[in-house]
Amino acid sequence: MMQALPGPYLLFLGDISEPSYAKTAFGLRDWAPERCVGELRCDGAGVTTGLAPMAPADAYAAGARSLVIGVANAGGHIPVSWMPSLLQAMEAGLDIVSGMHTRLADVAPLRDAAQRLGRRLIDVRQPPSGIPVGSGRRRSGKRLLTVGTDCALGKKYTALALARAFAARGIDADFRATGQTGILIAGGGVPMDAVVSDFAAGAAEMLSPDAAAGHWDVIEGQGSLFHPAYAGVSLALLHGSQPDVVVVCHQPGRERVLGHPDFALPTIEDTIALALQLGRRTNPAIRCGGVSLNTSHLDPTAALRLLDDERERLGCAVADPMRGGAAFERLVEDCLA
Repeated sequence: MMQALPGPYLLFLGDISEPSYAKTAFGLRDWAPERCVGELRCDGAGVTTGLAPMAPADAYAAGARSLVIGVANAGGHIPVSWMPSLLQAMEAGLDIVSGMHTRLADVAPLRDAAQRLGRRLIDVRQPPSGIPVGSGRRRSGKRLLTVGTDCALGKKYTALALARAFAARGIDADFRATGQTGILIAGGGVPMDAVVSDFAAGAAEMLSPDAAAGHWDVIEGQGSLFHPAYAGVSLALLHGSQPDVVVVCHQPGRERVLGHPDFALPTIEDTIALALQLGRRTNPAIRCGGVSLNTSHLDPTAALRLLDDERERLGCAVADPMRGGAAFERLVEDCLA
């Protein structure tokens, strides 16, 4: 489940205008900045990572060895409008790394150019072979899973921050990636949404195997149990992970499901209740360690006020892991309790 990727990276943002679809680029910028030399955007792009804009040739001269498609759009497809930029990158000497559902080698212009130029086309959204059917067997060690009220609101960031905080306290902990961005950050994992559904729970078991009693696997959540399209991935991950602790992730102010505006977001309380109800199927001792709020759209004063208010309202630890502070320390302590 581990693979070496050619770096450093030039992050490609295509022509997207919805920031939530750029979570791969943002994740690499925030959690692997030493591997990112700049960004490349198509005309009309409305999203930026804030990294230096670079043409592929300039990025190669600056040390980049691959262009990473930093987009996770609905359906994971590669638009025709991206072809000139991707071909230019290969001409400049860069391999292409993608976490899209569309396989790079299935796109004829990319496949032909790679063969002609001797470039690599690397798909990280490729499940490992030999995934078993889920067994439901209890495993040794401890597990934490982040679950969400929706997609793209902080499950990966929360898992990364908690794994780092556990390690800082001297606790043996591993971040377990379940999506393309996490895999690019961690260097390995299982892309859960690319696993055949019958084997998805088994893939989660494979990702977090038996471990020492004091070891924690901090597992990146996917989708939402309430999502009209992706709930199946979330449920398989919940059953297969058998988490001892769940942390519910939410973005205050988001009222409709991303990409599905006809559906209202569930409440935090309903998300906690459903995660615990369904999670008890494979771990009767499952509990909620607290709530993670993505307050990136709020100023510091408003964010801290909201965290305090929600802690009082919900009666549990509530924090924004990216802001840290006492609230996050309490969340860490309650997860480990």
